[in-house]
Amino acid sequence: MKITILDGETLGEVDFSPLKRFGEVETIEVFGQTFPEETFDRIVDSDIVITNKVVISRKMMLKASRLQLIYITATGMNNVDLESAKEFGIAVKNVAGYSTESVVQHTFATLFHLIEKLNFYGDFVKSGEWTKSKLFTNVSKPFMEISGKRFGIIGLGAIGRRIGEVAEAFGCEVVYYSTSNQNNSNRFQKLNLEELLKTSEIISVHAPLNEKTAGLLNSENMKLIKDGSVILNMGRGGIIDEADLSEVIESRNILVGLDVISKEPISIENPLYKVLKNENLFITPHIAWTSIEARERLLSAVISGIKDFISQNKF
Repeated sequence: MKITILDGETLGEVDFSPLKRFGEVETIEVFGQTFPEETFDRIVDSDIVITNKVVISRKMMLKASRLQLIYITATGMNNVDLESAKEFGIAVKNVAGYSTESVVQHTFATLFHLIEKLNFYGDFVKSGEWTKSKLFTNVSKPFMEISGKRFGIIGLGAIGRRIGEVAEAFGCEVVYYSTSNQNNSNRFQKLNLEELLKTSEIISVHAPLNEKTAGLLNSENMKLIKDGSVILNMGRGGIIDEADLSEVIESRNILVGLDVISKEPISIENPLYKVLKNENLFITPHIAWTSIEARERLLSAVISGIKDFISQNKF
């Protein structure tokens, strides 16, 4: 049996050797990155393929006659043609829940970085300006407390719920909008999207990207957001219209923290690229899910899932 890992670098320094413990595994081929033109040649003679973001299409599956399992090292499954996989009898598995605490932590780290002006104050000290100052403090960039503020969550899945719990611990009033209208909570108040945007000081997106959420936040409804508010997106790029968002950042006093972009890595053509130097915008390179512990949980789940699959199927 041959296992092929298509984009191992997305997981960092990861040891795939435990996969060799399964007696049926003869070959493990690990690629740091795989570009679209390389994908087919790398999976054509594989029994199991492990991918994070590499797209696997119907055309590829059609000719990859040995392929029995595609394991996605993520929660989202939009990089694999699921209908074709089902048609060809190829199992597709993902990993859910491994990154919840990591994403929650990064969400609040981004929030506090923005509202407490940490770039400015850190640079103030490093530059020597504090040493030259006659004052023991610097209050030139005031920051707000989040206690007592309304914290609006868009998308109330596992991560959204955990965000709400932590926000409550900080003294926030938590409200939410369910993008699917399937997730409900007795703990938090449910609002429509317009009311959430209009009344929240902090707006945090934790939804999947689909036909209901693409462009969910745009120039029309972002007009409702109060000056001085914070917009966070740790869900998926494309949920917020990036051209409209860039105009909001340039024209209004709204803080924006993003960990996801519609096309990653961010290109110079992205409308947000021209406003990167604006102190109200802070972008991280899709790292919210990547804590050491989250990646350990992820790899453990993949290894366990492949072991179960091998034991239940004859090769």
